[in-house]
Amino acid sequence: MNILLSTDDIALRLKPLMERYGVQYAGVFGSQARGEAKPTSDIDLLVRFTATKSLLELVAIENAMSETVGRKVDLVTERSLHPYLKQNVLRDLKVVYDRS
Repeated sequence: MNILLSTDDIALRLKPLMERYGVQYAGVFGSQARGEAKPTSDIDLLVRFTATKSLLELVAIENAMSETVGRKVDLVTERSLHPYLKQNVLRDLKVVYDRS
């Protein structure tokens, strides 16, 4: 199921999962953040966790988030963000969760 959601809707739907999985900070970037998303667009999500997650945990979290919003979510951790992409990601970033 692919539905077009506002960034605020995404934040509201994902908040319980952010709390459950120990997300400290998260923001959307890419087409969703720029207002160019289509119903088939994925949701690019930059996240910082309170504790290190294994690859299996990250996949499970990504799947749970995708199911919750009805669109594919691509999780990118701050540590895995390629330096060449960082400037563009941070330019577009719209915060959807901040535990601090």
